[in-house]
Amino acid sequence: MTRSDNDMPAGSARLGRSILTLIAVSTTACQETADPETTPNTATLFPADDWIIARAYDPLRRVPEGFLVDERAETPRSYSLHHVTDVSDSYERCTDSFDTAHRWEAEDHSLRAIGGVYVGARENERYFEIFRELSHEAGLGNVEGMSSPGFARVFKCSYVRRDGADRHRRDGYAGTLNEKPLRVGTVRDFAEYLWQFAFFPGASATVLETWSSESGSTLEHTLRIALLQRRDSSRCDRIDVFDWTYAASGTDGAVYQRYERRHRLDSKVVNGRAEPCTARGH
Repeated sequence: MTRSDNDMPAGSARLGRSILTLIAVSTTACQETADPETTPNTATLFPADDWIIARAYDPLRRVPEGFLVDERAETPRSYSLHHVTDVSDSYERCTDSFDTAHRWEAEDHSLRAIGGVYVGARENERYFEIFRELSHEAGLGNVEGMSSPGFARVFKCSYVRRDGADRHRRDGYAGTLNEKPLRVGTVRDFAEYLWQFAFFPGASATVLETWSSESGSTLEHTLRIALLQRRDSSRCDRIDVFDWTYAASGTDGAVYQRYERRHRLDSKVVNGRAEPCTARGH
């Protein structure tokens, strides 16, 4: 894992659902927006509407500076990335045995619609990763050519246990981090890593800003998110702002999520510029 020096383009920081999802390396036409000011002090000051709108509509600023970037983000070809989950598809499985991880991935692969040949595997302190070259019919989705790389991961239990978590939820139990002693930076990396697999149907999602805090034995990391829902030309678009907080116990490593709506506003693109709907009587 690395952390971005600059805001990352859409598609390189968020890798899609935690099911097998194809991702294209593409560019998006730039849209003129209000020039955002320096990121506010998030712990004490809520950002202004103009700043939120500028970020929400900007296709090249989907995460803030310093946000965690996955090792696979620089893959030059369209690729897929997913975690091997339990039979109910509720949580990502974990093991500290490479042989077990390899067996689980093979079982998972046998059930997938798109298959491919085994290429290799690697591991780090957080997960095992199995790499396959997936075969496709020509013209499938956003894949050019007849194959693309696919990466399957299995968490290490020594890093995190997600048993009992529901990966489809944004609140409640999120797993147990097993680092001793637990550091707030580990909570931050965990929260920002899972962001890659978050899915928001019907909305364009942007991480506006993030911050960490410690209170007693509780370590927290918060992602402030803008969800832009575009509507037809007769109506204003809508932006909802949420704070998604991961709170971990420094005693036992248990992590719980809170997902709280903080703000809602209407916006519109007028002559190529995003602005509040109230600006011109929309």
